[in-house]
Amino acid sequence: MSASIGPGQTPPGDGHVRFGTATGRWVLLTTVLASGMAMLDATVVNVALPALGESLGAGMSGLQWTVNAYTLTLAGLILLGGSLGDRYGRRRIFLIGVIWFAVASAMCGLAPDIQTLVAARALQGVGGALLTPGSLAIIQASFVREDRPRAVGAWSGLGGVAGAVGPLVGGGLVESVGWRWVFLLNLPLAALVLAVAIPHVPETRDTEAAGRFDVLGAALAALALAALTYGLIDIAPLPLLAGAALGAAFAWLEIRRSPQALVPVGVFRSREFTAINVVTLIMYAAMGVVFFLLVVQLQVSAGFSAVAAGSAMLPVTLLMLLLSARAGELARRIGPRLPMTLGILATAAGMLLLSRVGPGAMYLVDVLPAVTLFGLGLSAAVAPLTATVLATAEERYAGVASGVNNAVARTGGLLAVAAIPPLAGLTGAAYTSPAGFTAGFRISMLVSAAMLALAALVAFVTIRRNVLAEPEAPRPECRTHCAVGAPPLETGRDGAGDVRR
Repeated sequence: MSASIGPGQTPPGDGHVRFGTATGRWVLLTTVLASGMAMLDATVVNVALPALGESLGAGMSGLQWTVNAYTLTLAGLILLGGSLGDRYGRRRIFLIGVIWFAVASAMCGLAPDIQTLVAARALQGVGGALLTPGSLAIIQASFVREDRPRAVGAWSGLGGVAGAVGPLVGGGLVESVGWRWVFLLNLPLAALVLAVAIPHVPETRDTEAAGRFDVLGAALAALALAALTYGLIDIAPLPLLAGAALGAAFAWLEIRRSPQALVPVGVFRSREFTAINVVTLIMYAAMGVVFFLLVVQLQVSAGFSAVAAGSAMLPVTLLMLLLSARAGELARRIGPRLPMTLGILATAAGMLLLSRVGPGAMYLVDVLPAVTLFGLGLSAAVAPLTATVLATAEERYAGVASGVNNAVARTGGLLAVAAIPPLAGLTGAAYTSPAGFTAGFRISMLVSAAMLALAALVAFVTIRRNVLAEPEAPRPECRTHCAVGAPPLETGRDGAGDVRR
């Protein structure tokens, strides 16, 4: 029997599903599978880059676009995707996103050339923008208030499993059946999500949602990012100028439309909120470069297999699963300033150690110490960062603040992956030359470490008070490998309502 309820019958924040019931388990299974599918895709594609580049005859720019085309549309449309779910039904938009993601994944897996693959990846990002915010929104709107912390905690923890097994699965697929199955794997996963969600997940929507969607704002943001990305990858001035002009047009439009804008400018009235987003932008820009280049360096220069390269960052996932919640509680007691500053600096030190990875590198000696320090730093920094984002935003913007921070992080990774490799000399067929790639990799790690040092300085200077000690301050739910692409989408201060409004 369907668990669906009629449109508009469930007001925002008034869920009816209990955690231990059959319906509750179906809702959790659906959201975990969908989130896991998106997380798998984010972690396994990088492992497949050398193989798909060789198969399709792509250069470094093709590999950059394979990663960035997905991030581009996801970052540009994720806020709009969440708003569509609020208005037209969270389950409906979520299921459209799952189907869209699956179709685009099939196009990726069957792509005959790099141009088709990049286009399909952009379409895949659109599907991700529809399903990613929907997963947490469905949990928040479906479960009764007192059961939400357990439901979100289970969703977050189980999602961490996908972050752990993703690189192993990706490496195994590349070595056994080929890189195309990195994308085709999404088809049976999507079919399972649909089979569970359609009969068992209740429909909810925000009955108070009104006004017009900021489609023009979303389009301007996506076009600005596309132009900037193109200009940075090809080091072309005209696209960079066009991207800057489109970005200025986006800012002007959002100021005129606030507070109905895609990004209400009022959310940036808090100096600390603005500063923490600057930290996020720089921090995730540096990390984006690491996750893009490291698995390629391990395969091309160090001679690791795809499985070994994919599993190299497993300690980061395990450390975040074990320590992130504790780091959040520590930040609540002593304030987020020191945990964030020291955590980011530890992450930078891990990058400096990674710069030593090259031909003849051994995992236990050269890689494991670096990724362990890297993971300890992220474990200390990410949970306080996500909580501080919510705590420093005004109450009325508590929902949208998390979505803005998520998009800022993805934008940082997008632009850095476009800019830093070419500046470090990683162009053309560099990934086929161990010596040439190693030189560019080391420069990229040093630049990324310097960026993290700057982020730590900004955090230390701008975060002066313990905003997390206030009674209404949020408790972060970052218990998964949320640091690869962006901080997790979070709920508002009361733990209810939408993650972005």
